[in-house]
Amino acid sequence: MKKGFCCGTFDPITVGHVDVIERASRLCDKLVVGVVVNYAKESFFTLEQRTEMVKAALKHIKNVEIVSFSDHLPTYVMNNGFDFIVRGLRNVSDFDYEISLAQLYDHFFKGTCETIYIMTKPEYSYISSSIVRTNFSLDADVTGWVSDDVYKLMKEYKNK
Repeated sequence: MKKGFCCGTFDPITVGHVDVIERASRLCDKLVVGVVVNYAKESFFTLEQRTEMVKAALKHIKNVEIVSFSDHLPTYVMNNGFDFIVRGLRNVSDFDYEISLAQLYDHFFKGTCETIYIMTKPEYSYISSSIVRTNFSLDADVTGWVSDDVYKLMKEYKNK
């Protein structure tokens, strides 16, 4: 059984994330999507809220399991026997960052797990979680950048 892993802060999960995850789910029997704590960033939404949004956005994908964690990513991957991890790319800047990350991961994986990249579709290449957050915070319309279910949750969380 091929087992893949895709993770991110998903603050919030965008249609670009969903696109990458849908395509990655076709590459394996099981795809685990990890909602992570990024200690280098201050999240707009809590880990629990982000996890709920990811579950709502991905409920249509049958072979996906959602987890949340704050562990060391390579250790988590090694302890859970993943065949590969998936990273999404929107542009050259993403690639510059991701290639360094893949090289770091390879130090830990020692050939037991591969990093694969999936390019977002061009129509999603300008959408990032930070763009969604900024516009949402200013009460701008972010429909089309996140799923309807996620947008509903975002509004609910904002009004709490």
